[in-house]
Amino acid sequence: MPDSPIQQIVCCMGQPVAGNPTQFMMERAFAAAGLDWRYLTLEVPPERLGDAIKGLRAMGFRGGNFAIPHKVAAIPFLDGLSEAAAVIGAVNCVHCRGEKLVGENTDGKGFVQSLRQVTDPSGKRVVMLGAGDAARAIAVELGLAGVAEIVVVNRTAERGRVLVDLLNEKEKVPARLVHLSGDYAVEDGFQIVINATSIGLGNFDARVPLNLDSLQLDMVVADVVLNPPQTQLIRDAAARGCTTLDGLGMFVSQAMIAFKIWTGVEPDLGVMREAIEEYLEI
Repeated sequence: MPDSPIQQIVCCMGQPVAGNPTQFMMERAFAAAGLDWRYLTLEVPPERLGDAIKGLRAMGFRGGNFAIPHKVAAIPFLDGLSEAAAVIGAVNCVHCRGEKLVGENTDGKGFVQSLRQVTDPSGKRVVMLGAGDAARAIAVELGLAGVAEIVVVNRTAERGRVLVDLLNEKEKVPARLVHLSGDYAVEDGFQIVINATSIGLGNFDARVPLNLDSLQLDMVVADVVLNPPQTQLIRDAAARGCTTLDGLGMFVSQAMIAFKIWTGVEPDLGVMREAIEEYLEI
């Protein structure tokens, strides 16, 4: 890290939000690590994304995040991609390597890192509800982590098929699609169940289309929804004795990975978790 007293800057480019939990958490983590860094939230319209990335280069930013709708559109303006980002086809993080801007996707990495706190995914059979951006990132990283099989459960067969084909062809992970109709019953022999949809976001009582009677004591049930962290799925799974993993773990873990990529410093997990809990008032 340079010895210059000039503070370093990273940013988030995307749609405007009412406040930014990542900014709140990152700046708290910078301060705890004794780094004079800043995290800026920038509203960038799609037609100006290329100009914004040129500005990032020109002003010496150390890196940044890309939020919706820029996660795919940013790729042509970068100099390279990590292995996972290339397979996923989307980036949420960029960092400077000398004169190069390299794109990374930390969403799936964050989920797997959080999952490893409760179970090793290697050799496990996984059910994933959803086939969107979050599901794609998580599924690719689970494939790299050595899972034995992934069943993608999705209401839109075409979208689900795209993800299954990606896993089978590029990741060489056995994967198959279940076209969702009604509540899905988890098959015997599966150890991990993941809700990678937005069901439950901002709705404490929203119910995932899952047959709760099919959940077993030895299963890990995870939800990517950040707020509320205690979704209906997490509460129902816990009541059945399952090990649960809420969306806060993934959110904090992916931010920790980005923090270390940018700074080279290992952040304080406790500080980051406390910051996001304070932000969400939980």
